[in-house]
Amino acid sequence: MSLNPHRVQFRLREGQERGPYRVHLHRFLIEQLEQRGIDSLELDREVLTAHVTGLIDEYIARETVGVNVSERECLIEDMINEILGYGPLEALFHDPSVTDILVNGPYRVVVERHGKLQDTDIRFVDSQHVMRVLQRMLAPTGRRLDESSPMVDARLSDGSRLNAIISPLALDGPDISIRKARREQLSTGELLTNGAFNPDMLSFLRRAVECRMNILVSGGTGTGKTTLLNALGQFIEADQRLITIEDTAELQLDHPHVVTLETRPPNAEGQGEVSARDIVRNVLRMRPDRVVVGEVRGVEVMDLLQAMNTGHDGSMSTLHANSPADALSRLEMLVGFTGYLGAESTLREMIASALDLLVHVSRTRDGTRRVTSIQELVECRDGNYVLNQLFTWEASSREYRRAANGVFNRKMSQRWEHR
Repeated sequence: MSLNPHRVQFRLREGQERGPYRVHLHRFLIEQLEQRGIDSLELDREVLTAHVTGLIDEYIARETVGVNVSERECLIEDMINEILGYGPLEALFHDPSVTDILVNGPYRVVVERHGKLQDTDIRFVDSQHVMRVLQRMLAPTGRRLDESSPMVDARLSDGSRLNAIISPLALDGPDISIRKARREQLSTGELLTNGAFNPDMLSFLRRAVECRMNILVSGGTGTGKTTLLNALGQFIEADQRLITIEDTAELQLDHPHVVTLETRPPNAEGQGEVSARDIVRNVLRMRPDRVVVGEVRGVEVMDLLQAMNTGHDGSMSTLHANSPADALSRLEMLVGFTGYLGAESTLREMIASALDLLVHVSRTRDGTRRVTSIQELVECRDGNYVLNQLFTWEASSREYRRAANGVFNRKMSQRWEHR
C-alpha cells in the first residue's frame, strides 16, 4: 500500500481524537495474530495486510465503530505501520524532503525540510506509545534504553542516526532526534547547483584532495560537514586504502576500498567499551593510505594528529566550531584532555605541521548550507598560527568571492609541487 502524504495528515488528526480505540485495536490485532500463529516478521507485507484487513473489519463490526471507507484504509495502514514499522513516524521515513525528525514528547513532532524546521500534524497517543516505537527502533541495534540508562545514540538499519532521551531526564515525555540517512549521497555537481560552493572552490578542493592535503572541516550542528566530507571522498584515487572511524557510522564514501569502523559504547555492566582513540591507534596498524575520522570530539585527536604527521597524508576529519580560528582553539582544548604537558608553542607547531587546510561550512538564514571559508594553515610562527584566507563567502553580496589577495600565494604553490 503506497503512502499518501495528504491522507497521512488526515489520518493523524483523526488519530489524535480516536487514540483510545486505536490502542484497543492494536492490542486486539496482536492477540489475534498470536492466537492464529501468524508471525508478522516472517510474512510479506501484502499477506500481512490481508490478515490485518480481515481482523480490522471483524473489530469494527464487533465494536460498532463508526468509520467511513477512507478512515478504514487509514486504520489498516496505521496498524501495519504499528506492527512492522515505526508507527506514526513511518510516513516521514518515506518522505524524501524530510532530513531530520524531532519528537518532543508524544504530542509534538517537528521535521526539517530544506534547512527549515516545520511543525507537523503527527501525534502519538501517549508517552507509552512513543516508547513502544522507540523500542522497536532500537531492537535490532542491541542498545539499551530504560530508567537506569535514559539516553541512547544508535544507527538504524537504514543508516539513519537516532538519539533519544527519556524519563527521568526528559520531563515532557520521550524526546527523539533522528538524522535521516540519504539513500544517495549528494554529488559535487549537486552541491555546486545548490550553492554549497562555486566552481573555483570546487576545483581547488578537488586539487587539494588529489595532492593529499590534510583537511579539517569545521562548522556547527547540521551545517553539512559530513555531506562535504562524503563529497571530498569522491576525489580520492581508487588505488588508495581508506579507513573511517565514527561513533555512529554516517559517512558513505563513494570509493572502492573503504574500511568502515564504529565505536562501541559500554554494556549494561559498564564493560566492553571501545573508544575512538582505541580504534585510531589500531587503524595505524592496518596499512591505511588515508585515515578519515567522522568527527573529532575527544582524546582521539592526539592520535589523529600523529597519524597526519607520520605519513598518512590526505587524512580528513570534522570538528564542531564556529570559525576556523575557533576550530584550532578547540583542537588545543581537546589535546589538553589527553593529559598533554608540553609547551603550548610545541603543541601549535604539531597542529600546524599536521593540518594543511581548514574548510568551514555554515547554514545561512535561508537554510542553505555553504562553504563560507577555506583557509590554509601555513605555519606556526613565534607561537602563533599563520593562516592564509583563500576563499570566503560574503553574505551581503550573495556571491562567492576570492579573498582580497585574489590568488594563491607562492608558499601554497611550493607545497603543492612538493606533494
